[in-house]
Amino acid sequence: MATAESNLNPNDGGERLWRQQAHAGSQSGEQSEYGFGKQSQINVGETERIVSGIGGGLLTAYGLTRGDLIGVGIALLGGSLVYRSATGHCQLYNAAGINTAAKENMTSVKASSSVRVDEALTINAPVEEIYNFWRNFENLPQFMYHLESVTKYDEMRSHWKAKAPLGMTVEWDAEIISETPNELISWRSVEGADVSNAGSVRFLPSTGGRGTVVKVELRYEPPAGKLGAAVAWLTGEEPSVQIRDDLRRFKQLMETGEIPTIEGQPAGRASSTTKYDRK
Repeated sequence: MATAESNLNPNDGGERLWRQQAHAGSQSGEQSEYGFGKQSQINVGETERIVSGIGGGLLTAYGLTRGDLIGVGIALLGGSLVYRSATGHCQLYNAAGINTAAKENMTSVKASSSVRVDEALTINAPVEEIYNFWRNFENLPQFMYHLESVTKYDEMRSHWKAKAPLGMTVEWDAEIISETPNELISWRSVEGADVSNAGSVRFLPSTGGRGTVVKVELRYEPPAGKLGAAVAWLTGEEPSVQIRDDLRRFKQLMETGEIPTIEGQPAGRASSTTKYDRK
């Protein structure tokens, strides 16, 4: 679909800054944005939760059998580990910015055959408006032209259908694994996906409080591995290019209320998609 994007003026400075920060973060071992943050704030990995549950149960039982103050302390410690196991949340981890669940979720996409994409753009619109529009995933095909449809099952799960190279399509179910309103949405595909993927979108106040930085981090396994990614690049459907274009369309949609297009118009006359064309 041809788009009239030549008049866009993305905040290149903000984008360059994000790329520099992303590079610095990868060099310093900075944690990926696939972290957790919804009100449940799951920040303990599944293996660690199992160990905490077993250990906490044993400590609680032992503490109760002692029948003294030390036993009470041991039982309380055990109870806290059981709670940690049941909820997946650790207050100490939260204070220290540690998220072992995030590291486990990254393993759902194999690092050896996956491709990582990092893109960011500053949009001159309130973070609440940007977040709410994006959070309704059925809005996304309005500016993500490689998406054919997104169908919501419930608040946490949805079905995605996307265009692939050579006129093919791919489909997958995805689940939200972390969410902080007006700040973060993280997701991963579930078993059986045509293309395994995981990623996050973070919404950050821009420098000086003028607008919102939308930062997308995506990791996916292209069909046929890295060779498939190369084919996608040659056919002009490589995801890093798609996401960059998607963000620019999203910027225009949120700032002006529409995305001008010329497809199907006589004599190249522009039509538009508006942000009110919601499902």
